[in-house]
Amino acid sequence: MSNSDYSSRRILEIEACTNCRICAEVCPAVQATGDGKLSGVYRVSQLKNILRSRTAFWSKLFRYKGPTASEWKDFSQTVFSCTLCGACQEVCPSGIHLKELWLEVRQDLKRSLYYPEKIDTIQENLDESHNVFGEDNEERVDWVEECRDPPDSGFCQDTADIVYFTGCVSSFYPLAQQIPVALAEMFQIADVNFTLLGQDEWCCGFPLLGAGLDALVEDFINHNMAMVEQKAANTVVFSCPSCYRMWQERYPYRGKFSIAHTTEFLLRLVRENRLNFKGSPMKVTYHDPCDLGRGAREFENARLLIQSVPEVELIELENNRENCRCCGGGGNLEMIDAALSAKITERKIKEILATGAQAVITSCQQCVRTITTWVRRNEVPIQVFDITRFIRRALQR
Repeated sequence: MSNSDYSSRRILEIEACTNCRICAEVCPAVQATGDGKLSGVYRVSQLKNILRSRTAFWSKLFRYKGPTASEWKDFSQTVFSCTLCGACQEVCPSGIHLKELWLEVRQDLKRSLYYPEKIDTIQENLDESHNVFGEDNEERVDWVEECRDPPDSGFCQDTADIVYFTGCVSSFYPLAQQIPVALAEMFQIADVNFTLLGQDEWCCGFPLLGAGLDALVEDFINHNMAMVEQKAANTVVFSCPSCYRMWQERYPYRGKFSIAHTTEFLLRLVRENRLNFKGSPMKVTYHDPCDLGRGAREFENARLLIQSVPEVELIELENNRENCRCCGGGGNLEMIDAALSAKITERKIKEILATGAQAVITSCQQCVRTITTWVRRNEVPIQVFDITRFIRRALQR
């Protein structure tokens, strides 16, 4: 292992940690288990010792030789038992970029060979199939068959104004496939000239970052950029917050085309009177996805969309916007520790039920998947919608 995975700025940030433990108070994994070793403050304290053990001056001064194999394994477990929700970073009084730090630590651990076996599965799937599930990538647009009136082209055109970047989960996971179906039908209703990339769409690359495989991301970025540019589009639309955030942070799209999450794009269509609603009396609450909310700082578009539907009453969660609690579905956690992910989801469900809402709406297919799975398994009487499906349901046509 090497300190080269960390920038000088990041090392200074690590040393700036005051051990205040505020990050532990908002960590969904700590809240769900009561285990302080899952907290950011614990990880940072361990990481300080690791970095110092690699530096000759500190190593001699403290006579610290570094962690044993058993200690490395324990440290790796806490690092990968994280949803990468960014709540710790949001509250850190020292301004440490903790989410970025956790990604760098995962990269460090991957090089050291102290990482969960599931990471190898993620890498193999993306290497071989270019999607996180290892499915045949030619099946990325099979969901189009569920649309009410799909064109012969299957929404795959040579050129178009809009590219809809569907994402792996919505493309392949049955529970999430109704999200692109709903969006495609609304694009038809609003006469949006759009196209899919089809089998030429590859994973955005975020699962690689979460797996500590940063070096492999560039190939995915270059490929997806080239495929979009071939379509001569002016905008790329995402229903997946992680794809959207990944493009914001890592893709060199600026000056070539714009990007938008579906909440922004659909609100634009509503304001242009290209989508019209019927009354839908219902009490709902809204769950801010971590990457769309804390990550991209987009909080209002979804709320304005929901409030555009007549007779809908929006009730806020106790923890909302930048303070919204994670659903448990991020950071590859479901693949690495499904039990911990479920415990985090359970706490989220309790907060949702406390609002008295009839339905919970979110803007993320992964949130829909984790919340819906828990609700169905435990027979909880509440409806779960992605905002795309909710808006499609409320349309007059």
